[in-house]
Formats: sequence, C-alpha cells, structure tokens
Amino acid sequence: MQASPPRMIITALRGGSGKTILSLGLAAAWTEEGRRIAPFKKGPDFIDPGWLSLAAGRECHNLDPFMMEESQILSSFSRHATGADMALIEGNRGLFDGLDLEGGCSSAELARLLRSPTVLIVDVTMTTRTIAAVVMGCQAFDPDLDLRGVILNRVGGPRQESVARNAVEHYCGVPVVGSVRKLRDNRFPERHMGLIPHQERSRALEAIGWARGVVRESLDLDALWALSLNAGPLPPAPSEDTEVPAVPEAREDDAPAPRIGVIRDSAFWFYYPENLSALRETGAEIVEIDALNDPGLPELDGLYIGGGFPETQAEHLADNHAFRRDLRERIEADLPVYAECGGLMFLGRTLVVGGTSFPMVGALPVDFVLEKRPQGHGYSILEAVEENPYFDRGTVLRGHEFHYSRPVLQPGKDVRTVFRVRRGRGFDGSADGLCRKNMLGLYTHIHATGTPVWAEALVRKAAEYRDENGRTFF
Repeated sequence: MQASPPRMIITALRGGSGKTILSLGLAAAWTEEGRRIAPFKKGPDFIDPGWLSLAAGRECHNLDPFMMEESQILSSFSRHATGADMALIEGNRGLFDGLDLEGGCSSAELARLLRSPTVLIVDVTMTTRTIAAVVMGCQAFDPDLDLRGVILNRVGGPRQESVARNAVEHYCGVPVVGSVRKLRDNRFPERHMGLIPHQERSRALEAIGWARGVVRESLDLDALWALSLNAGPLPPAPSEDTEVPAVPEAREDDAPAPRIGVIRDSAFWFYYPENLSALRETGAEIVEIDALNDPGLPELDGLYIGGGFPETQAEHLADNHAFRRDLRERIEADLPVYAECGGLMFLGRTLVVGGTSFPMVGALPVDFVLEKRPQGHGYSILEAVEENPYFDRGTVLRGHEFHYSRPVLQPGKDVRTVFRVRRGRGFDGSADGLCRKNMLGLYTHIHATGTPVWAEALVRKAAEYRDENGRTFF
C-alpha cells in the first residue's frame, strides 16, 4: 500500500467560493496530461463526487470525520490513493467551519489528520491588501495547518491582482498559485444549494472542459503539483477495533451468493462507492436495476434503493406501472428492502411536486410533499429503539440527511418508526425509519465505512430470504 501519496486539499473561507469548479478543473487538466488523480471529497456530499469522478476518470471517495473514525479515514484514503500520482481532496464549507467551538469535523481537521498541504481560495471582491490580513489570520488561528498556497478568486483586474498577490506573499510568506478573474459564463448551474448532478447535464463533458480551460488559464499547475509532492508521511492509523463483516456461510448444497438489487438510474444514484463495495465484500452479488425503464424486478434476494432526485423523474416513475406493481408485490412477499431518502419517497403512496400528485410504489402509507425549503439538512444521529430486520435495539447510526420532502403519514396503518432521532430532523425531529415486513426506509444516509454492521445485516437478511425461498441456482 502506498505509504505517503502526494496530496493536497483545496479549501476556502466559505461555501460558494469556487472550490468545486477549480478542483474539477485541476483533476481534468492533470488527467488530460496522463497523470493519475485520485479524487476525494470531504463531507457527506454525493453530487460533487460525481463530477470529480467524471473529471478524473476515477471514482471519487468521501472522507467524513463525523461518519468515520480517524482510523477508517486513514485506511480509506491510503487504500483509494494507491496507484495514483496524486490525491486531490476538495474541502467543504469554510476552512475552519465545523460542528463545535474546536472546529470538529472541519476541512482543517481533515487536513491536519492527513498531514496534507492546504491551498486556500480567497475571494478578493472589492479588496486588495486586506487579503493578506485574512490569510495571516488563518495562519495564526491554526499554526498546525500546513497552508502552502493561496488562490485569488473573482479578481477584477491586473492592478488588484498585483497588489493582493504582493501583499499575501510579502506578509504571509505563502505563494499565490493562481488568480481567477470574475467568471461570467458559469457552465455549472446550481440547485438545492449545490451543483446540478452531472447525470442531468447533457453537456457534462463540455462543462468539465470549460473548468479545465479556466484552470489552465488561471492557475500555476506546476507550482501546485510541486507543493503536493512535499506532503509529509501519513500518520500511522490507530488500531481499529471494528470487526470485519462476516460473510454468510455457504450451505452444503453450494447456495449462490445472495443477489441484492441496486436501483441506479437518473432518479436514484446517491450511493457511496464503499456501500456497494461493502455488500460485495460481505458476500453479495450486485444487480443493477433501472426503475424508469425496466418492466419489473429480476430474481432478487434483497433490494437497496439509495437517494437521488425522484422528484425530477416523478412522471416517468409513475408511468412505469409494471415496475411499481412488481416491487409492491415483492415487498408484500417479504423481500428485504433497505431504502434511503429518495428511495424512501419512492416507496410511499404518492409524491407531490408543485401541487401535482404522482403515484409511487404504495408500499408505505405515506405521501411525500416537496417543499421549497429544506426539511432536513445536516448530520444526524439515530438510535434503534424498535425491532427491525437490520439493526439491534440500541444500535446508533451516524449519518447525514438532506431532503426537501415532508412526509404525511396516513393514520391507522400497519407501519411503525424504528429510530429515535438524537440529532437531525428525520420525519418530525423525534423519529425516523419506517418499517413494514422486511422493508426499512429512512431519511438518513449512512456510510458503510463508518457503519460496517449495515452491509453485514443486509446481506445476512438477503441470505435468509434466499434460503427460505429455496433458491439454489439461476
């Protein structure tokens, strides 16, 4: 395993400062040169990693200090940076913005853990020399942060750039490695406080090419590459107490691996790569499914429905009557199903978008109404307090939620909530997780690296279903 991969983390003073566009451009520019870039995203995001994967031609992985232990972050980083020429990490929010007074779970905390050279993007709108004071403040605020370079963003003209650059380099002793003029032709429109998913962009590669052009014109690629090579050795990973998920034992008649379906289409695509890998490593065969176009489900022993934006495909989902009916019948026949956020919404009775009601699977007596403001946004902590197919009572899950939908439960129906919300919103600020038969749907997204019990539980339940239904081969 690569002991100390060259690396850098791209950070900023706040969100919306250009981290994603410049990170995409860097990944694309270096990849075009034939260099192997391992992209990472700090935080629980799904959309930015999708774009970074497209730009680098290599799967992007999340590093999240809230959902993962330090040992898990170090192990994941080392594993997925192996074989790359450089690891490029995009931070999130402001550099020091975290969950508490000490900046826990901030980009700065991650940079310190990975001993990564840090590049800071600063918005110089209507300012010059003051930028040096801002950068110097960051240096003094956290002397342990390895701040190696500064990028000036939204520069108005040559004079402003010259004064700001000279001030930063003179007073702070940090090189300015790029200067980006005000961009008037942003090819990356936003929705829901972030970029539109690349799956919805018919010209995604063109947008990546535009970002690559911005970077080539504005940044010193050689200087940035050189600073990544000066990263120190990674710290030794603390000893891990996490048990390796148990692979279900094969039966004497050589029963096949449990087949777990994963719905992956333009409506459902919020999946951490590690979640799918964990299912495979725990003994499952993954079968990809398209809920928009497939006439029904294939032969399965379990189903995992991730999040996404089903509201953008509500009419198309509603029109696939055969698929919705087949899924509902499989659930009634006790097929193990685990659904997160958008997947949960799909299992409900209806999805109401802009006042129009679209029929969904109907396996849960819930209507989901899309609102204009987020109904749940941020990290979440759930405790299992009721029996369910996957988690023992007392199990605590740490995850993330981000949804604009509001659930309207129909009274007096055969459904119950499983989790008590310790942090976050869930359904109503106190409960999350609807359970019925072998189906469990919740708003919280979990990461399999930080919650290894999840894959073990889903694969075990799928194996039980396989055995109970007598499937031995296909």
